[in-house]
Amino acid sequence: MSIDFSIVWQQLPQILSAFWNTIWIWIVATILAVLLGFVVAALRRYGPLWLNLLLRLYVEVIRGTPFLIQLFLLYFGGPFIGLSLEPIPAGLIGMTIYGSAYFSEIFRAGFAAIPPGHVEAAECVGLSRGQIVRRILVPEMAMLVLPQLVNMAIILMKETAILSIITVPELTLVVGAIGSQQYAFVEAMTMLALFYWALVEISGWLGRLAEKKLSKFRFAV
Repeated sequence: MSIDFSIVWQQLPQILSAFWNTIWIWIVATILAVLLGFVVAALRRYGPLWLNLLLRLYVEVIRGTPFLIQLFLLYFGGPFIGLSLEPIPAGLIGMTIYGSAYFSEIFRAGFAAIPPGHVEAAECVGLSRGQIVRRILVPEMAMLVLPQLVNMAIILMKETAILSIITVPELTLVVGAIGSQQYAFVEAMTMLALFYWALVEISGWLGRLAEKKLSKFRFAV
């Protein structure tokens, strides 16, 4: 029995459509997760104690449970509390919540890594808390945590494969269906692995490029 990739290549338009769905869902969910994660980290650092404890519980619950279970509860359990979502919105919300917990910890570590003297100096010249966050903490933290952010973004990209369980028409669902229909499981899974590998390599390269440019800026200032 020989491997014949032409069987899968015949479905290339369908695969490319699914590939595009994977890309835009990943990008949108990652952006939303980064924003939500930053808000959570900032509130934990500067908010009242009760809010810090509440957000800490949120982070621990999300990080302590598999994404698969979270997605199941959101999509299949949501209707029991009046929350009925289509597959793509459910996938976006699920990935945003899941990613935000990890991004918040990255940002929290970034805040903690900034020397206290920088903040004290900013306070001495009369900067408000908002100005300190915007002008001091965020720029310095971005340089410190960029590698971790890129790594987490790559992890989220691979987690898009789990969205197939709620019938989101992304790469894993479509390629897997083609493999089942054509009895070409090895060819389909090999092509799927190559697509994800290419995405990981491109993402890593872009991350290293951004880190290099930010490092130049850091040394320049």
